[in-house]
This record gives sequence, C-alpha cells and structure tokens, in this order.
Amino acid sequence: MFFRAAWSLVLRKGRLGIRGIHSPGDTAPSKEKMPPYTNYHAQRSYPMPDEPFCTELNAEQRALKEKEKGSWTQLSHAEKVALYRLQFHETFAEMNHRSNEWKTVMGCVFFFCGFTALLIWWQRVYVFPKKPITLTDEWKAQQLQRILDMKGNPVQGLASRWDYEKKEWKK
Repeated sequence: MFFRAAWSLVLRKGRLGIRGIHSPGDTAPSKEKMPPYTNYHAQRSYPMPDEPFCTELNAEQRALKEKEKGSWTQLSHAEKVALYRLQFHETFAEMNHRSNEWKTVMGCVFFFCGFTALLIWWQRVYVFPKKPITLTDEWKAQQLQRILDMKGNPVQGLASRWDYEKKEWKK
C-alpha cells in the first residue's frame, strides 16, 4: 500500500494523479518526438541490414543525400565515405578486424589465478592446522618397522618383500 502511494506521488504532475495523466480513452500525451525505433543489425553473416544506420539526418547529411541522387562522378571520395557511413556502421574490414579483448580476458584469468594461489597460500599458513605427528618421516619409518617386525601379510604383502636374515629389501 505504501509503495502504491509513493508511486502515485512520483507520477503526479501538478495536482493531477495517475488518472489525470492518462485516461483510458486517450492516447498517452507526448511533448517531444520519440526517436524512431531502429532495427539496425549488421554482422559478417548478415551484412545488409533492413534499416540504415543513421535514421535522423541533420541538414548537412540531408544535403549530401540530395547530392547522392545526381551523378556519382561529381561526388568526392570523402562524400562517398560519408554516404556509406550513413547507411552502414562499419566496413567488412572493420568487422573482420581482430579486437584486443583477448588481452583483457587473459589478464583477468591470470589475476584470478594469482588471487586464488595467494588465498590458498594464506589458508595453508594461517588457517589449516599443523600436520599431525603421524605424517612425519620418523613416525612413518617406525610404523614400517613395526609392520615388518609383526610379519604382517608375509605371503603377498609388505613382509614378503623383506629379507629378515639380511635386514634389507629383497631384489
């Protein structure tokens, strides 16, 4: 309810409310001309759009369009280019020209990879706990010796590859 009241205050002109602005039987009033809807879409696969690139022409462009109706031999190269630019936004060479957008993309990729590496390093230093004692080399050596002393799995396991008489691994 509050939103509706606030919206009516926003739309209010003078002392008229929403109904005063637009009644159901009228068309909406417009004080200025709306720009024409342009459906300009040109690309390599569809190079001839339905509408020209420039729809609203100034006085100089209108004079050039009138001059276009005459002989094209009287037009200069700059005028021909200007006429082309009124009809089309860019040439095939400009459409096919590579952009440098890949540099931005690769820069962002490397930035985020570096930021991720920095975040992982920070987590390893400050967030993760110390390694447990069971992962130290001394503990692993003692555990291996204990398995060999107990002769664990002597047929096909670890103890089958240990020579108990020479105290070394079998070759």
